[in-house]
Amino acid sequence: MIFGPVPTPKALGAVLAHAVTAGERRLKKGRVLDTDDLAALEAAGVAEVVAAILEVDDVAEDRAATRAAARLFGPGLSAGAAFTGRVNLFADDHGLLTLDRDEIDRLNRVDEALTIATLPPLAPVEPGQMVATVKIIPFAAPEAAVAAWERIAVTGNRPPLGLARFRPRPVALIQTVLPSVKPSVLDKTVEVTRRRLAAFGSPLATERRVAHDSSAVAEALDQAQAEGAELVLVVGASAIIDRRDVIPAGVVAAGGRIEHFGMPVDPGNLLLMGRLGEMPVLGLPGCARSPKLNGVDWVLQRLFADLPVGRTEITGLGAGGLLAEIPSRPLPRAEIGTAAEAVPRRPRIAALVLAAGQSRRMGPDNKLLILLDGKPMVRHAVEVALASAARPVIVVTGHQQDAVRSALDGLDVRFAHNPDYADGLSGSLKAGLSAVPEDADGAVVCLGDMPDVSAGLIDRLIAGFSPVEGRAILAPVRGGRRGNPVLWARRFFDELMGLSGDTGAKHLIANYGEFLTEIEAPDDGVLIDLDTPAALAAWRAER
Repeated sequence: MIFGPVPTPKALGAVLAHAVTAGERRLKKGRVLDTDDLAALEAAGVAEVVAAILEVDDVAEDRAATRAAARLFGPGLSAGAAFTGRVNLFADDHGLLTLDRDEIDRLNRVDEALTIATLPPLAPVEPGQMVATVKIIPFAAPEAAVAAWERIAVTGNRPPLGLARFRPRPVALIQTVLPSVKPSVLDKTVEVTRRRLAAFGSPLATERRVAHDSSAVAEALDQAQAEGAELVLVVGASAIIDRRDVIPAGVVAAGGRIEHFGMPVDPGNLLLMGRLGEMPVLGLPGCARSPKLNGVDWVLQRLFADLPVGRTEITGLGAGGLLAEIPSRPLPRAEIGTAAEAVPRRPRIAALVLAAGQSRRMGPDNKLLILLDGKPMVRHAVEVALASAARPVIVVTGHQQDAVRSALDGLDVRFAHNPDYADGLSGSLKAGLSAVPEDADGAVVCLGDMPDVSAGLIDRLIAGFSPVEGRAILAPVRGGRRGNPVLWARRFFDELMGLSGDTGAKHLIANYGEFLTEIEAPDDGVLIDLDTPAALAAWRAER
């Protein structure tokens, strides 16, 4: 890659390294300069720009990031679309992130142009949570480096990154009782345990209170196993202080075995790991009565993810195991509530497909129902939205709503009706935005008469969405012309709802230019709407 000052007339196809103003145009970093850009720069008297020129053996940043991410992960993880040389990886389910640290280190040492950053090994993750990001540092990476990365990523028996899903299972709780233990303490322990198990989608199947005696513990263990428990938690009226104490003695009396006592995690030191047959039995320390994160949570995470938990694994928890001194220990997932929104995750973006108009410019026919390659035009647009990462897909109907619905039979969409469709586009926007779920971060507004927009383009808009970084409006451009669809962050919904008549939201984009990010489209599909007989004829002539 050649980097440095480039005379403006020779900068065609170069990647702009720093933003520059050309008259009324603001050309942002990373833009691939086209002939219109060069003309604007020359007219503004900009003689040279700082840019990168890709050479024959360079792989452009988005392509390089896509290739680098493709072989990194196994089932349970998925990749977003590439944006500015970055591909984010997300969890598809609740579980623990598994990774080969040595392999990750090897990948990061291939070439300084390619990097991967991950969450810590065995981090608990939510569906949609970001677990890793692949980033190309410059605007391109050498082909040799990308190929070497790909070879390393497939050398092991499994991909470097994976997800160990939490598997729900019935759990029994046994509490031993002494006269000094208040019933309210026992009741609180039940409630805290239920919430702790809810983090794994598991029920508390049974709860028993027995005397603080090894034979009573053994009998309760036998009953729990007979009732189908797959995990038993035992909380003693007093802490376990030796392998021969009441609770471990009860496990042995029931025919079980003690695998390990003690844990290098504080709080959580006095945890007992045993088994009755293959069923794990945990003797819990007193900190298990608290909902705050402690060593018990780490052991439960591994058990519910069906990962090995024995002496080797437990004694390996010491590094980072001093939880007591963390100023604000995080809570289990059931306790987090809205605080979970701070975790980086896949954006929740709905798709609106506007299909309510009267199609007056097309003549007597409803353009959305015209067959293109054997399918109604509107079905093309909706199927593209469904093939993207946007969910849910909401179709806004109005004119001939029954016929439009019929054209979409069998598709997994929601409908929102605009009774005021004759008043123009703004009514359809309002109807669609009103149907967007409250937990959605934004919506991508698609037009039903644009059959050549691709799902990949919508995914690139979603991949670029980051209001925290100022990317709250995303629009595709082609040859310097802005097209559709446009993605809007929720913060703009109120102003979009305030539009009137047959006007779109172009003036809002102008008012909030600092939040706009333009995505270069790969083809003219973002500019082609088939709203006249002439446009339709031209489209068919090119097929």
